[in-house]
Amino acid sequence: MLLKIDGGLFTYDFIDHHAILCVPVDAEFKEIRNRYLQIARILHPDSSSVVGEPAKEIANQLLAKLVNPAYEKFSVEQNRHEYLFVLSQMGKRFAQEPETIKLKTELAKQLLASPNITTLYKEAIAKIAKTQFSDFQQVPKIIAQVSELNLVYLMWVAKRSINQSSTQPENSPKKLQSTPTLPSQAESAAGEYLQRAQNLLEINQLRQAKVELQDALKLEPQNSRCHSLMAMVYLRDNQLKMAKIHFDHALKLDPKEKIALEWKPKVDKALGGNNSVNKEKQIDKPENRRWFPNLFDEKKK
Repeated sequence: MLLKIDGGLFTYDFIDHHAILCVPVDAEFKEIRNRYLQIARILHPDSSSVVGEPAKEIANQLLAKLVNPAYEKFSVEQNRHEYLFVLSQMGKRFAQEPETIKLKTELAKQLLASPNITTLYKEAIAKIAKTQFSDFQQVPKIIAQVSELNLVYLMWVAKRSINQSSTQPENSPKKLQSTPTLPSQAESAAGEYLQRAQNLLEINQLRQAKVELQDALKLEPQNSRCHSLMAMVYLRDNQLKMAKIHFDHALKLDPKEKIALEWKPKVDKALGGNNSVNKEKQIDKPENRRWFPNLFDEKKK
């Protein structure tokens, strides 16, 4: 069986491991692992769903040459960080050069034209995942289709980030820029880590962003922007007490730190002083999260 995949990110000499496993590009590792286990059960030679030697041979090839390598990429933390960083940079390239993108599938074209890209993207990925391995011969074609959806979504996320950065005044106290200006590498040894963390936050990869920020703090433990971004990671993960600790430290280092000034009062209000444990549990309920929009919520403009 020819496993060549021609479409989406694969046309740029990039192996789209998210497409192979049919998970969104902002999927957490737990979701990726669960999806891998589902696929492995389908493709395993002893699976009851694979009947006949020819089918078993194809299933084995898919598992050994595509699925297992994809999961291995995500399983090694450093490899996952590097992969996600490259992915975010590709998204920026697509956003800056949209005329170079040639979409082949109608679903990807519909996604690009949709006013609600996030919802349609997640729904499409989930729907395709249900039948991705129903016909082994069609798997490469389906992976290519998913990769086109990933391409469109990455381009949209990057474009939204660029637009927010260009339209929002630098000194605006009302909104957090999705791509704050970071120190250059010449000015800050941690600058490269901060930029990677910001890119990862843009695609909601909180765990990987946290690792980058931890490395940055090893280099510059007194970097106020780094503490603010770390606080935002905890805030996005609904760990309000940890967010407060880093916001407090950021403001101690720089009383004018914009992110901390904007978000710390909201965290303080949510924690409610000494009743922080109960308040934190209440905030965890969906109906009590409205005060805390996502950093990159599509509704933010």
